[in-house]
Amino acid sequence: MRPICLAIVLVAGMTMLASTGFAQQAPTTGPFDLGGQPEQAVSDGKGHLYVDLEDKGSIAVVDAKTLTVTAKYDLAGKGGTCAGLAFDVKHHVLFATCRNPQTMVILNSENGTIITTLPIGSGTDGAVFNPSTMEAFSSQSDGTLTVIKENSPTSFVVEQNLETRAGSKTHTLDTKTNQVFLITADRVGTGRGAQIVPDSFTILVAGK
Repeated sequence: MRPICLAIVLVAGMTMLASTGFAQQAPTTGPFDLGGQPEQAVSDGKGHLYVDLEDKGSIAVVDAKTLTVTAKYDLAGKGGTCAGLAFDVKHHVLFATCRNPQTMVILNSENGTIITTLPIGSGTDGAVFNPSTMEAFSSQSDGTLTVIKENSPTSFVVEQNLETRAGSKTHTLDTKTNQVFLITADRVGTGRGAQIVPDSFTILVAGK
């Protein structure tokens, strides 16, 4: 099935900046307000975007064709400061990874019903779902990669908390090899004032 539209979507600050159109035309539409600070967005390929709002503890549902917010799913205090969002498109399951509390909130993408919550590490900053292995991943700055196994669309368990390296909070998935790639670097100092050590950039590869 072909996607409903060709779109380039940039998530930044308090708005979503979007350029959307069909095939050979993609006129810039400019920013529009999501009502919160967006972190990560996922798509069902059928005209819907889902965006976690870091400062609101909610998921915004966006019509990709009209670029309007059609619903917001409240995480009901079960997850806050959500910085990652993954999607099992086939079974309509969203995985929101949150920092406060440190949980993965798992919910139905069609109606926002919360299915369950599971613990993750500290400092999540990204999530991804692998439909081949039925696993959701959350990478954390504390040097852990939490792996959640989807046994069924209503049954989920923490499969592993893999030790990675401090600062490895951003990752991506290679769907051909089922490997997860994480990035980090050595730092001097703590907090926002920490400085990256030159030539210390590192890519970690996790796989079975």
